[in-house]
Amino acid sequence: MAPRLKRERVDLLIDHLWQQGYLTLSRKFGKYLPAPPTISGYEVDSISKYKKKLAIGMTISEDELNDVLFLTRLEAILKYQQQNPMNRITLFLGVPYNSVVKATMLISTLPQETQKHIKIVSLADKK
Repeated sequence: MAPRLKRERVDLLIDHLWQQGYLTLSRKFGKYLPAPPTISGYEVDSISKYKKKLAIGMTISEDELNDVLFLTRLEAILKYQQQNPMNRITLFLGVPYNSVVKATMLISTLPQETQKHIKIVSLADKK
């Protein structure tokens, strides 16, 4: 994915998280905030917080949806626990608008407990 397109998609995902009431703690391509650390060895685009709930934001391209290890990557990120193991992390996936159905079908193959913590966000192309 081109860097400019990736930056625009991260901005759209951050806007969605703000609308949901989340406060951004770290983000990629941020001017004032630090870049998020890798989680379970995978790169994420943002880490946000709403009260005591944590949210991880990731933008996914169509190529990444076709990757065989995509579901393994999602499960590894969701198994990451912060200091309190009772607090689960919500994963917001920013997906291109024409790939939302494919992403939904892929996520439906995961266990029900894992599916509850994944939210799909449709990202339109800025033009």
